[in-house]
Amino acid sequence: MKVYQELSKEELLDKKAELEKAYEDAKGKGLKLDMSRGKPATSQLDMEMDFMDILNSRSDMKTEGGVDVRNYGLPDGTPEAKKLLGDMMGVKPENVVVYGNASLTIMYDTVSRSMTHGVLGSTPWCKLDQVKFLCPAPGYDRHFSITQHFGIDMVTVPMTPAGPDMDLVEKLVAEDASIKGIWCVPKYSNPQGYTYSDETVKRMAALKPAAADFRIFWDNAYAVHHLYDSADRQDQLLEILSECEKAGNPDMVYEFCSTSKVTFAGSGISAIASSEANLKEVRKSLTIQTIGYDKVNQLRHVRYFKDINGIKEHMKKHAALMRPKFEAVLKVLDEELTGLGIGTWTRPNGGYFISFDSMEGCAKAIVAKCKEAGVTLTGAGASYPYGVDPRDSNIRIAPSYPTQEEMAMATDLFVLCVKLASVEKLLESK
Repeated sequence: MKVYQELSKEELLDKKAELEKAYEDAKGKGLKLDMSRGKPATSQLDMEMDFMDILNSRSDMKTEGGVDVRNYGLPDGTPEAKKLLGDMMGVKPENVVVYGNASLTIMYDTVSRSMTHGVLGSTPWCKLDQVKFLCPAPGYDRHFSITQHFGIDMVTVPMTPAGPDMDLVEKLVAEDASIKGIWCVPKYSNPQGYTYSDETVKRMAALKPAAADFRIFWDNAYAVHHLYDSADRQDQLLEILSECEKAGNPDMVYEFCSTSKVTFAGSGISAIASSEANLKEVRKSLTIQTIGYDKVNQLRHVRYFKDINGIKEHMKKHAALMRPKFEAVLKVLDEELTGLGIGTWTRPNGGYFISFDSMEGCAKAIVAKCKEAGVTLTGAGASYPYGVDPRDSNIRIAPSYPTQEEMAMATDLFVLCVKLASVEKLLESK
């Protein structure tokens, strides 16, 4: 099997004709598959329908402390829900405030509050000439959408298998007081599936930013989302709140989590974890914003899981459904693209995505060809700030929603489009 870059023009033209015929055949199959977002599959949602049976009209609707969850009270969450989500993140319950169904809402609110009211007495960001955020990329497109929505300038920082390029992060935050934050998905990152190394977490916690109101936005979305049961295939993440305390930066981090891909994606519970000073500010806004979030749902989650061990056991069922899909994708990529020099891909131990890097200048063409043949992928460039991948090479693959068989078919089409787009690109330079 020859590396594509070593093929002559005549060989490339022959290969192109062969691939074009296969592509036309693939278009005739009438595929209609969605690999665009990390949605739980129907089988995952069906698996936990007994979640709906936890509470009924005869249930005791009180917390262990006797608070009626149907009524007002406990605006920052029930003690039991704080403990459950705190244990998911590895933090103390007193460092947790529980919100509604989506951690994205908390992140949006946290940026919005910083814009309008500042951070712990600092100048509101909206009154500053310039506000910047560091954006490790490839990264989570919805993070970038939040900062772009508020007119915050985004500065791309390259990702490595150990996390963001910390030499660059340390340099930038120390030199530029207009840098107010950094987006992080520290465990099974979106889209590469990387987990920050202990050294990266320690260096992050020990940052010396020029801005006193600089904050790490630590989106621990995949804290319990392993694909494998064996400990040697499960990534471990150092707990950042305690590391920030040790480094003398107790207020520098906001951590976020949710059960959106643990129970029902639209009906989970979410939380922010931070220092007491930061949470005092959060609560002040919260009491104006809402009388309280859905404590009935908090009670349902606590009764269903009981404790963190219940969540871990439950997530093994998710892994059993997710793992074959990831392995189906990787099998096709390994068999069809290894050694051709036209793509590399990650092999995550958890999370919801596989990250694929094509030859430079090919990602948009690959995604467009897939869409034309019936497979929808996340838009090329979405994993970079402003939707612009400078190399036009990164593609996020989301194996969760289709069935295992559909994933294999979709990946067969994907590799065909990778080959065809790569040949066309190489012919341009011949």
